[in-house]
Amino acid sequence: MIRAGSGRTIRRAGKAGQRRTKLAGLAGAEPLSRKRGRQRQPAHGAMRMGSRGQPEESRAAILRAAVAEFAEYGVDGARTDRIARAAGVNKALLYYYFKDKDALYEAVLDHVFGGLRERVTPVLESRLPPRQKLLEYVGCYFDYIAANPKFPRVVQSEWMRVGAHGSPQMLRIAREYFAPIYRLVADLLRQGTETGEFRPLNPLDFIPSMVGIVIFYFSTVPAMKTLLKVDPLSKERIAERRKFVLEFISKAVFA
Repeated sequence: MIRAGSGRTIRRAGKAGQRRTKLAGLAGAEPLSRKRGRQRQPAHGAMRMGSRGQPEESRAAILRAAVAEFAEYGVDGARTDRIARAAGVNKALLYYYFKDKDALYEAVLDHVFGGLRERVTPVLESRLPPRQKLLEYVGCYFDYIAANPKFPRVVQSEWMRVGAHGSPQMLRIAREYFAPIYRLVADLLRQGTETGEFRPLNPLDFIPSMVGIVIFYFSTVPAMKTLLKVDPLSKERIAERRKFVLEFISKAVFA
């Protein structure tokens, strides 16, 4: 009986110990499911690029990759799977932000020309004297393209693709971006002519020529690398080209 009682006593103590352990666990430790759930959550600011948790960063990465893809292959040759890989996102996320390739290309055009408008419009709307304003505008235009040298090729491929009649996308871009800037530059040329700072110029001739002297250089970067054996985008070469452009415009315009 003593042994049996002792056995029962031992068994009761073991069960009581187990109960105490369980109670202690309930009071002092998280349930395993809650702990696992907490571990699955990423730290603040550590969301993957390819998720919807970073919409601005993911969208910007897609646009950067799309600029490079459209510049290299044109609209017809561009592939959304390559764009997604270059952006570090999955293809489903790309389509979450842009419903198809045409919508992505339209967003790229808005990105290109929206950035240009933001840079040059404040200069053209400023109260600077005509001579200074024109040089500031051309310098600002040049700097924007120099910082984004693939932009001209993105737009050029679309003009060549759609032909003389244009496309709904490019007609919208022309209305929203080209036309307002063109009017501001034409007004600047008129003001400079009236004050005697500029020689008489036809905006229809001068503005495309001014844009061309900036754009054409960057459009032909691959050819210059091959034929001239130079780096057209080196810091030194860009500085030399910028100086040349401003001097060329000055001699062409100033009375």
